[in-house]
Amino acid sequence: MRRPPGGAFVDNSAMAYLPPPIATTRHTDPAAALAQARKIYDQSLAHLRRGMQRYVAGETLPGHVRACYPFVRVETDTVLRRNSADIARLSFGFVAGPGKFETTLTRPDLFGDYYLEQFTLLLQNHQVELEVGVSHQPIPVHFSFAEHDHIEGTLSAERRQRMRDMFDLPDLAAMDDGIANGTFEPRAGEPEPLALFTAPRVDYSLHRLRHYTGTAPEYFQNFVLFTNYQFYIDEFVRLGRAAMQDPSSDYIAFVEPGNMVTRRVGLPPEAGDEYGAEPLRLPQMPGYHLLRADRTGITMVNIGVGPANAKNITDHIAVLRPHAWIMLGHCAGLRNTQHLGDYVLAHGYVREDHVLDEELPLWVPIPALAEIQVALEQAVADVTKMKGPELKRIMRTGTVASTDNRNWELLPDNGPQRRFSQSRAVALDMESATIAANGFRFRVPYGTLLCVSDKPLHGEIKLPGMADHFYRERVDQHLRIGVRAIELLREQGVDQLHSRKLRSFAEVAFQ
Repeated sequence: MRRPPGGAFVDNSAMAYLPPPIATTRHTDPAAALAQARKIYDQSLAHLRRGMQRYVAGETLPGHVRACYPFVRVETDTVLRRNSADIARLSFGFVAGPGKFETTLTRPDLFGDYYLEQFTLLLQNHQVELEVGVSHQPIPVHFSFAEHDHIEGTLSAERRQRMRDMFDLPDLAAMDDGIANGTFEPRAGEPEPLALFTAPRVDYSLHRLRHYTGTAPEYFQNFVLFTNYQFYIDEFVRLGRAAMQDPSSDYIAFVEPGNMVTRRVGLPPEAGDEYGAEPLRLPQMPGYHLLRADRTGITMVNIGVGPANAKNITDHIAVLRPHAWIMLGHCAGLRNTQHLGDYVLAHGYVREDHVLDEELPLWVPIPALAEIQVALEQAVADVTKMKGPELKRIMRTGTVASTDNRNWELLPDNGPQRRFSQSRAVALDMESATIAANGFRFRVPYGTLLCVSDKPLHGEIKLPGMADHFYRERVDQHLRIGVRAIELLREQGVDQLHSRKLRSFAEVAFQ
């Protein structure tokens, strides 16, 4: 059997207990192609769930229970694209050249609109049929459970141990990021990838998002704010709850960790709201979501301090294919002319975070994205009511350095200080370069707006009383600037965001 893009596969189909076969079909209607993928996926999940229920009940199963993901495939014999002027400006939606291209699909309930858009663009650009069928990539049984299913918890230790014999478990060899990193090489005769992520990789991240943020992936919105301080989350919660009391708000719900859903006043509860409950303790990186009906609302995640969390959470949010993510947080000002509370708009990054060195070499530049930069600068002007020289007095555009050494200023040889000076850095933190670099790696538009909270090189360090005053005064304004920037990006149209500068030479077709 063939190896699916990005993964490995061990064939033990001779002893497999499979669902009824579904023949591969061809489609020129994107909605029909999506319906067929949904049919295959739903049958596969139903088969796995029935098998698990029988296994938990103590039954002897007729073989290794297996069901596979659906795939979509496109084949073209020309580099020509037959697109209209409306879609010609898009940087995705087409294959790189002649050949056969394929990817596995998952969660059509969650990704249905996304898949429909990608299918539509492929058909418009290439005027060929889409093939939809059953892949050879097994669905790990853990990824088949419904949101509130925990039936495996009733298994004895022996039967839990034997699960590997009876079901396919998550296989990390099928989940690497070789496609996104540009290192994946298909075997002879194997299709090229259509998407950055295979279905197992997507499912893995969806499970990780539940764990790290305490919220279901269904609630994540297409604009994401990251912060490194809980103060910002407190303000976002206040803003979200206030929006729910406004019957004219464009936001329809506010979701907090534990999947606690507050619907906008006048809107009825929806199925699943009753499962929400305040968690006993906050998750590692709590997530909060201001929902809009078209998923263009705002998700905000407190990633805490440090590049490891920043990489971890963006590795997983990237599978949701958001329109943009933006870092709002505090930083150390490195210039004597800066004042506490000044803003820094990053137009370049010095990467001393080290968490992405193996996947994105340091020689790769991380460019600023014009659409994000303009929106952030305009948002600062809109919220502060400042213009021209007055605006430049409180906001500096420059290079941001990110380090994994929180106490870099204590090193005896002044090496970091010298490097930061040589790079012309104006601010330093521990997360921004990581978030920008992972945005570049995963083709997610990114931006950074920081607020100077201390100046360690100039003797201005945080003191308790001063810090409390600073946080009260600045956090609300900074958050409102981030929200305003997202409003501006939304108003200009998300198709303006997906820049060609994030796409490689031979790029996958899916956004």
